Amino acid sequence: MELINKKTLDHLAKLARVELRKDEEEKLIKDLSKILDYFNELQELDTSRVAPMAGGTDLKNVFRNDELENPGAEQARYGAGTNRGEGTDAFPEQEDGFLKIPPVFE
Repeated sequence: MELINKKTLDHLAKLARVELRKDEEEKLIKDLSKILDYFNELQELDTSRVAPMAGGTDLKNVFRNDELENPGAEQARYGAGTNRGEGTDAFPEQEDGFLKIPPVFE
């Protein structure tokens, strides 16, 4: 049984909101039929001895975790519970533990 026919292709084109020319329709019907035939061929393979893959790779994350180099100095400078680092000197004003900037919209 042919899975892709003119009616099915018209429906798919409508869903994708594309307009197809007559020559494109014939080519797409052939191409999509070949793709579906290949999937049917793959379904016949015995995969019972193949381990399922959860993420597609066995690679591990090689990056280190972010850690403060000197947490005591950080707390002494900004107070307990903050984790601000270098670069906050560009903000001379602070309010309630937040960096204060000039208004953007007035």
